[in-house]
Amino acid sequence: MDGAALEALAASLRESRGIAAKADIGAVAARLGLAGAMVAVGDDCAAIPDGENHLLFAIEGFMNEFVAADPWFAGWCGIMVNLSDIAAMGGRPLAVVDAIWADGDAKATPVLEGMRAAAAAYGVPIVGGHTNIRTPQVQLAVAVLGRAGKNLLTSFDARPGDVLIAAVDHRGAYREPFNNWQAAIQAPPQRLVGDLDLMALIADRGLARAAKDISQGGIPGTAIMLAECSGVGIDIDLDQLPVPEGVTLERWLSTFPSFGFLLASAPENAEAIVGLFTGRGVSAAIVGSITKGSEVAIVSEGLRAPIRDHAASALMGLAPLSTATGPTSREQAA
Repeated sequence: MDGAALEALAASLRESRGIAAKADIGAVAARLGLAGAMVAVGDDCAAIPDGENHLLFAIEGFMNEFVAADPWFAGWCGIMVNLSDIAAMGGRPLAVVDAIWADGDAKATPVLEGMRAAAAAYGVPIVGGHTNIRTPQVQLAVAVLGRAGKNLLTSFDARPGDVLIAAVDHRGAYREPFNNWQAAIQAPPQRLVGDLDLMALIADRGLARAAKDISQGGIPGTAIMLAECSGVGIDIDLDQLPVPEGVTLERWLSTFPSFGFLLASAPENAEAIVGLFTGRGVSAAIVGSITKGSEVAIVSEGLRAPIRDHAASALMGLAPLSTATGPTSREQAA
């Protein structure tokens, strides 16, 4: 990729709707007065100390146009993405609850059926929630409770000198017209559960300190959030990034995969982490490096194009103050 093409790609990523939407998180957190809260804000879940272990608590809300266009899949995603948030922090899920609004039972049914199918596939119970089927619009939110051990994977513990690993299940296809890469619906339940459990194994074995679920911002947007929370820079090496056959690099960088994680680890642990994923058929590779500074950039063939400098222009504005002088541990950030 030449310099002009690399800069054009970086420019399109800077303007990404998925990345821009992440700025709303910081604004809402500020309105709620969450600075200095009992747990660090900016992770995939709230990690609540529970003795030597942790309870994990998270929620996902879904775009109205997405729920309206593909209600069954939206219900499935209500379970799936919450479980990915638990896994991203090295945890295992306990249960989920939902809140659904719809104009009558017929409009609610496909959403509920999608949730029920996913809960059965992943082996996680739906234990309650909130229902209102006398409203003019279908809307969905789902929350999850999980548990993790002493070792958490966090957004606050990437360190300069770490390598960046991307683990994404390529065994799927896009669920058009959205940029959702779906590799779960047709997968055997045993595979779904075993693949998600890899993140807990990585945490339990102390192979990595930092990780994030790849979300609507795609790989670059997720990397920006990780870099900001950890007070580091990240270079994403496009030449090392695996891309599914038939998919353009630009679209893949903006994709929300059904199973996708970024991990930061010490170089000596990278081979073991990659091997755990590839041993189960999940694509995984070292795709970049954690650096000093605050720039997140894409690199290719010796060229480099910054996407965002989070010190100059914060995305979420949720980094602990101590990251101004370097990365912080989870305990310091809490």
